[in-house]
Amino acid sequence: MSPQVFSTPPHSRTHMPPVRSSTPLTAVASPIHPAAGHSGAAAYGFPPSMPSMGPPAGPAFSAPPAGPPTTGFSMSANYDITRGHAGRSPQTPLMPIFSASGTGVVPGAMTQAPTPAGSGSSITFPVEPEDPRMSAHYDQSGAGGGLWGFFKGVAGNSVVKSVLDKTKHSVESMITTLDPGMAPYIKSGGDLDILVTSNKEVKVAAIRDAFQEIFGMATVTGEAGQSNIAPQPIGYAAGLKGAQERIDSLRRLGLMHEKQVTVSVENFIAELLPDRWFDIGCLILEDPAHGICLKNFTQATPVPSEFVQQAQNLTPADYNLRWSGLMVTIGEVLERSIPHVSRNDWHIVFTGMSRRQMIYSAAKALAGMYKRQLPSKSI
Repeated sequence: MSPQVFSTPPHSRTHMPPVRSSTPLTAVASPIHPAAGHSGAAAYGFPPSMPSMGPPAGPAFSAPPAGPPTTGFSMSANYDITRGHAGRSPQTPLMPIFSASGTGVVPGAMTQAPTPAGSGSSITFPVEPEDPRMSAHYDQSGAGGGLWGFFKGVAGNSVVKSVLDKTKHSVESMITTLDPGMAPYIKSGGDLDILVTSNKEVKVAAIRDAFQEIFGMATVTGEAGQSNIAPQPIGYAAGLKGAQERIDSLRRLGLMHEKQVTVSVENFIAELLPDRWFDIGCLILEDPAHGICLKNFTQATPVPSEFVQQAQNLTPADYNLRWSGLMVTIGEVLERSIPHVSRNDWHIVFTGMSRRQMIYSAAKALAGMYKRQLPSKSI
């Protein structure tokens, strides 16, 4: 038996149609789009009619290019280098994105907001979301009245109020130390208005300082009132009578309104010990609106008996006011007898304390008593 001989059939030259994949290869364009005159395959270097090299095995993904495309750009009349991004609208970061189909979207890809029409520039910036906590804070601030609400809140703080009061007091102290004459102007005002029944500065200034020290602010003025007793009263009863008469005379003349707070001062001499005379000041405060009447006395200043005797000798026996005192005051006698002594303030020669200081001390105590008796809402 002869061996079987096999021969290879001759190669057929019949051309078969190229096998095409059921899912065509697609590529998502890179951030920089090629010109419209070139196809996607040609832009990446693939022949337009290159067939698939194997049977279809499901969706096929094209391989990413080695780098960004460098060809396929067109230079037209609309090219404007001044707008950035090669004269085109801004795109996503320069990273090619590929998907299985032309309409596919890669998860997590950054989206770009459309450029508003008519905008002068194509450059856009990401908008940060607003923090709701900050919005609530500004809403609460605005609800409080803005700057006015801030000051109202600060004014109600006890610590801030204390600091402001101390600062105010320090500034006022500095001003009054440099210029003592500014004190009446700085502390004048407030709800307390006091009329002193004398126009002598030694009385008005002492009472003003005392009440401003206790109440903080007070308006104190003076108006001369008549005592209708002897110029030099003798005894406590005469001193009280003279101080009260000064208040009543001003009311009778209509020089103050019926509810005016008044303070009256009247000095008198009294023999507190056998052949020992003392000068004392009587202070009366009247507040008809609150039904308050207070009395106080200054410290006693010793007066040598010989000066009292001289004042008695200069007073006629038929003096019509002899029941209340003497016609000549102790100050007048001392002014005639001792050089460089004033009839209005001779106390400092015998005690080292001025009459103003004595009235101030008594008036300060009077102001303290008055403040305690005032209703709290009136202070």
